[in-house]
Amino acid sequence: MFFRSALRRTATLSRSARSYATKIPAEPVTEGATVAAQATPKVPLNVSSCPANTVLTGLNYLKGQPPVIALPDEEYPPWLWDIQKPKVLPDDGPGGLFEKAQLKKDRQQRIKDANFMKTQ
Repeated sequence: MFFRSALRRTATLSRSARSYATKIPAEPVTEGATVAAQATPKVPLNVSSCPANTVLTGLNYLKGQPPVIALPDEEYPPWLWDIQKPKVLPDDGPGGLFEKAQLKKDRQQRIKDANFMKTQ
């Protein structure tokens, strides 16, 4: 659980640093290629927030351990890129999981609003 929260925290802090990884370099147009092949840019599916071989400070907290170095995107398991995606529940009618989750969110928001109003 702590590891997921650390990943979530670093991902939200470094979103502005992702601009280098999302830029698509312009490739010259070849004469034999079709228009559809020329129009589709080659975007990597896995885009990390830091380049390979970057020293990740603060991750090795034990004395005498070597520094933690970021790996290339291909070396990480595929499930790692799906951690940040929000959980999608299908709308399964009254009394289903979607409705229960929505009721829980509403109840938590009412509690937060009530606690905020108590401080005013």
